[in-house]
Amino acid sequence: MKFARTLRVNFQQLGDSESANKAIKVELDATEIHLKKSWHSNESYYRNKYRSWKRTGKFFEWLKFKILDFIWGNGENTYKLIRSMLLLLIGMALIDALNFKDPTKINSYSDAILKMPGVFLGVTSPAYYPSWYLAIIFFTRLVAMGFFMSIIIKRFNRR
Repeated sequence: MKFARTLRVNFQQLGDSESANKAIKVELDATEIHLKKSWHSNESYYRNKYRSWKRTGKFFEWLKFKILDFIWGNGENTYKLIRSMLLLLIGMALIDALNFKDPTKINSYSDAILKMPGVFLGVTSPAYYPSWYLAIIFFTRLVAMGFFMSIIIKRFNRR
């Protein structure tokens, strides 16, 4: 993990962004392995270094790493972010159809799916949505745009 980090820094200083991106992927893989071993491994190194509550803390670090990897690939995968946004839109459509429309009609689901991109992007704002739900959508949109901008800046950053 530390070796991959050193390689990444060296490649970034040289201006070789393609090699730096490869080193980042190696670093992320090594980080995932280390975090999993730190809470789950029976190896004596990890058992002695991470005892009792430290193992629990490492479990939550690993869980956070896995969740962020699923959502946006820890800043390295645009496709995972797009997949997460599609899943979010489907979830929003289900909430809309189940809570605000007739859940027994298929038309409710198809209308909700077609409406959700506009709601998520802030183009439309149905009056029957509670303000707290609209606030959650707004916050989620800000976080998603931040993730997307971070990926763009990392990918296309050149010296």
